[in-house]
Amino acid sequence: ITIFFGRPFEIDDFVVVDDLMGTVEHVGIKTTRLRSINGEQLIFSNKDLTNSRLKNYKRMENRRVVFSFSVTYSTPTDKLRMIPEKVKNIINARFDRAHLKELGDSSLVFEAAYYVLSQDYNLYMDIQQSIILALKDELEMLGAEFAFPARTVYLQNKS
Repeated sequence: ITIFFGRPFEIDDFVVVDDLMGTVEHVGIKTTRLRSINGEQLIFSNKDLTNSRLKNYKRMENRRVVFSFSVTYSTPTDKLRMIPEKVKNIINARFDRAHLKELGDSSLVFEAAYYVLSQDYNLYMDIQQSIILALKDELEMLGAEFAFPARTVYLQNKS
């Protein structure tokens, strides 16, 4: 009754329930069927659905994206100060923020956030890819490098 009258989802909505996700194919009196991204059919009892936290992505109007990237500790401070502004210029109108977030184990970690004004996952991934590629170009022009996990080991000669 809750699903029929409350309408938390309908046919063709993309929903996530716990760690399972798919497109709603059928809403029945006792069960609801989803088609997962991998193609298998997921069947939920409606009682389980009403007792679960459900995310309905089809009704999402925009998506807030937060991502991190790291640069090497050898990056000069004046270049570090320029990176948030470079990120802002790349992301442009969808920009929320960019900051040097933390001193990581082997790198300086930046975090940026922006909005995708669509529910379309493929559009989000296209935008994210273009941001990463433009960021790589900007870092190369600055003379900064993306960092990767690294450890320095000091050996002491005991002779």
